[in-house]
Amino acid sequence: MRPSFSNEYGGTFLLIEPGNNFEFSLIDPIFVGARPVTQVEWSSIMGFNPSKFKDGWSAGLRPVESVTWFDCQDYISELNKIDNEDKLGLGGFFRLPTNDEWEYFCRAGTKTKWYNSQKDADVDDVAWHAGNAGATTREVGQKQPNEWGLYDLHGNVSEWTSTLESGKYIAKGGSWLTESESTSVVSKRHFSPNKKSDSIGLRLVWQPN
Repeated sequence: MRPSFSNEYGGTFLLIEPGNNFEFSLIDPIFVGARPVTQVEWSSIMGFNPSKFKDGWSAGLRPVESVTWFDCQDYISELNKIDNEDKLGLGGFFRLPTNDEWEYFCRAGTKTKWYNSQKDADVDDVAWHAGNAGATTREVGQKQPNEWGLYDLHGNVSEWTSTLESGKYIAKGGSWLTESESTSVVSKRHFSPNKKSDSIGLRLVWQPN
């Protein structure tokens, strides 16, 4: 079993150990959210739900969306204030992943276009995209995870990173709104930190001190 911890706000975080993976290396161990931040997780910290797709009994299990990069920083700041106890005997803090970290933990040791395959025909097994999502987000954790136990890295919502490139922040993973090709490991989109879209959410990492 991969070492992990869960917090009272619904998040589960899995240990990703340092190593070399294709074009990227991870120098220090991090814990990565097994799923994107959900609407119920966001609401429990911030007291409101900004998402467009929030109707229905299962909406709380869908990824939060319609959040800017700055909104994500506010959420992380609040989470770090109230969830600041040691994890597995370690101190640390929550943050967004970098682009390189994201690709490293998405690949989970693979070198293919998606973590399960090189073939577009296999994308539906791991991703919600424009061809199968039904023009909406979906509840997290329904598709096959990667080898390290991480879900929804391909599709559903794009995920903000902390990496600034050409004056804009990178979002990874594609979404329910993009074609399957845009959900590949290497695909990335660039947005202003003020960009708010019903196709962009976030996934957290926890960095040990």
